[in-house]
Amino acid sequence: MSLRRLGRSDLEIAPLVFGGNVFGWSADEARSFALLDAFVDAGFNLIDTADVYSAWVPGNQGGESETIIGRWLRQSGKRQQVLIATKVAKWDRHPGLSPINIRAAVEASLQRLQTDHIDLYQAHEDDAGVPLHDTLGAFSRLIEEGKVRVIGASNYRADRLAEALKVSAEHRLPRYESLQPEYNLVDRQGYEAELEPLIRREDIGVISYYSLASGFLSGKYRSEADLAKSAARGEGVRKYLDTRGLQVLAALDQVASRHQASPAQVALAWLIARPGLTAPIASATSIDQLDDLLAATRLQLDDGDIEALDLASAY
Repeated sequence: MSLRRLGRSDLEIAPLVFGGNVFGWSADEARSFALLDAFVDAGFNLIDTADVYSAWVPGNQGGESETIIGRWLRQSGKRQQVLIATKVAKWDRHPGLSPINIRAAVEASLQRLQTDHIDLYQAHEDDAGVPLHDTLGAFSRLIEEGKVRVIGASNYRADRLAEALKVSAEHRLPRYESLQPEYNLVDRQGYEAELEPLIRREDIGVISYYSLASGFLSGKYRSEADLAKSAARGEGVRKYLDTRGLQVLAALDQVASRHQASPAQVALAWLIARPGLTAPIASATSIDQLDDLLAATRLQLDDGDIEALDLASAY
């Protein structure tokens, strides 16, 4: 497995990240353990979660994903084989990026994860109400204490990320080494227009979420009737059922046919081949589904494939 360096940090990650949003939601604890074992046994190493996962599920409070990962770490003994990424700021129990909240949130996450350190601790969203110096200073203290190795940002605008990088340089504070943006074949403009030039110029790692556009790029949803296939995701992909979206699916089908691959594999392979992108995040709820996603890392798209996908998805 060829690993990729995350930004300028010392973290090296495999080219696909497991999205832990499904743990405690569409994957129960037993299924989650099996998926995590299969992921790591296949040579992959970064597991991404957040303290708020999966508070949106009826009966859940938040913290369920971290708790399941922590129990798996204890039972499997595989802590040294994996990198754990989690986030702070979006959970109403620990909202925002004040130093007090960051301290309380990280201690709770460490307890749920049953580990003494978090490899990548991410600001889940920007908090304009707290000076960047204060937020980055709080992260710095966690790094000094060995509780966090590297910090990253998620859902930041380009101007705010640039400002954070400037504050880090001016005050000799740790910088955000990674960005977690929404990015996929049908959601391109928000990342490519301003964020991509910045991350490439500043050598920031990128782990993209919604890599399959809530399942649309798997080819599962091709008509209004298909939306009923998933109560959880169906309505979320309705916006893609337009001329451009169907054009993208057609291009995915053509490239997939040439490589005897699935549309999902092609969509992920396109992301993996994108200059500056370290690894896309993808979730699975079955071993067969996971195997399909992992195969994307072995799919080599040629220039013609990428050109066809770029053209079909142009905005």
